[in-house]
Amino acid sequence: MTADSWRNLLEHIGLLYQEYRDKSTRQEIETRRLQDSQTDPEESSPSEETPSEAEPTSTPESKAPPQISLLRNSNSRFNLWQDLPEIRSSGVLNILQPDEIKLQEAMFELVTSEASYYKSLNLLVSHFMENERLKKILHQSEAHILFSNVLDVMAVSERFLLDLEQRVEENIVISDVCDIVYQHTVNHFSVYITYVSNQTYQERAYKQLLQDKPAFREVISQLELDPKCKGLSFSSFLILPFQRITRLKLLVQNILKKVEEKSDREANALDAHKELETVVKACNEGVRKMSRTEQMISIQKKLEFKIKSVPIISHSRWLLKQGELQQMNGPKTSRTLRTKKLFREIYLFLFNDLLVICRQIPGDKYQVFDSAPRGLLRVEELEDQGQSLANVFILRLLENADDREASYMLKASSQSEMKRWMISLAPNRRTKFVSFTSRLVDCPQIQCVHPYIAQEPDELSLELADVLNILDKTDDGWIFGERLHDQERGWFPSSIGEEILNPKIRAQNLKECIRVHKSDDSQRRKLGSRNRQ
Repeated sequence: MTADSWRNLLEHIGLLYQEYRDKSTRQEIETRRLQDSQTDPEESSPSEETPSEAEPTSTPESKAPPQISLLRNSNSRFNLWQDLPEIRSSGVLNILQPDEIKLQEAMFELVTSEASYYKSLNLLVSHFMENERLKKILHQSEAHILFSNVLDVMAVSERFLLDLEQRVEENIVISDVCDIVYQHTVNHFSVYITYVSNQTYQERAYKQLLQDKPAFREVISQLELDPKCKGLSFSSFLILPFQRITRLKLLVQNILKKVEEKSDREANALDAHKELETVVKACNEGVRKMSRTEQMISIQKKLEFKIKSVPIISHSRWLLKQGELQQMNGPKTSRTLRTKKLFREIYLFLFNDLLVICRQIPGDKYQVFDSAPRGLLRVEELEDQGQSLANVFILRLLENADDREASYMLKASSQSEMKRWMISLAPNRRTKFVSFTSRLVDCPQIQCVHPYIAQEPDELSLELADVLNILDKTDDGWIFGERLHDQERGWFPSSIGEEILNPKIRAQNLKECIRVHKSDDSQRRKLGSRNRQ
């Protein structure tokens, strides 16, 4: 492909990254729905398990490329690799196997999506950040918090895109892109950690500016109405870097699922994925760090210790769950008493390494009367024993604040709240379904069709097209799941997803997930071996 034709393609990409990402993920959902509906093995689409179906004969017609229509939109001016005039006229589509064409599309998507992302970043800078009216309204410190190091991020994206362009121009068939991703992730992508770590300050500053400066609010509203923005909000541009670095990891995963096993391209994809995962984790940790510190300081101020004081604030400690439960009073024989006398309110603060049990006292304070290390907690669900004892479980502290064993019979407000507490208190307790890490052949799965933002620390924020293993579920509409692409666990409403019913698709998702993370597994095995030595 000539440099001129390639640059012409990039210049005419009509989609801003927000539009691109939305269309791409929605197409992913529709593709998975279609696959899931094909329950008859005879009608199933070709997969890695059925190569004979993918390559039935050697005639040119049989090797026509599968129509992987990621962004089929006549108004988008966005091309697939196989739709490019140079590709069509070359005859290469009659030579390449369908699996290689799918791989070419996956690599091409990474490149063109970077171009779309750069286009949106450029708009953030030229249309918003460099707007003269906005510059006059914002103090230098306010502008710095709001836009952070976005110029560095854009420069890194530009350099990355130029190297990807050069690779595409080398040959009509793309040789690889993951080696380039690896080099840039290692050498340049630390700018994403800086930008994303500023997110909490950025969000707070933006809300404050909207509230305190009417002139700022007015200018932003006018800029958002410009046709260039295509109806997208200013805040959707600010969050672009975090969305991109996360999406880039998923695009590399998509390539990794399609490359030949034990090949150089697989090794490059695994290396790139590992480095991207490190950057994404650092970004997540940067976002959490500030909010966690502020939260721990706030909790420390509210606690009054009836027992020996425990220092709450620690760099390695964070809140997992807090809330009110009902504690059963007296011995078990007192169950015959009226419900009002049966239980009294207590309040729990559960941290990643510590449980603190309190009673609420006047002045928004909490009096601590017991505590235990989280590793020394055990839970047990009671069988259904009538309405007054519904959603009741036993919490055992193997070693409490008095260095002895203690038990509490606790009642939650609902079945989901009971299960959420039990899993948070004892995370290694077996759930209803088994995680993929057990290498189980089949496990219930769900794909996200509506994005969800976590409201509590034990919940999981979900993006469109996320696929999760279902580890547990409740009768009142909550699911405890494990996201396949990063093994993050948490609760979310069942209404935001659709269960994947086809066992072949579930098995394929599982197989791909294990392949993507096999480098992590081998690293864990090496560490385990060294530890044993």
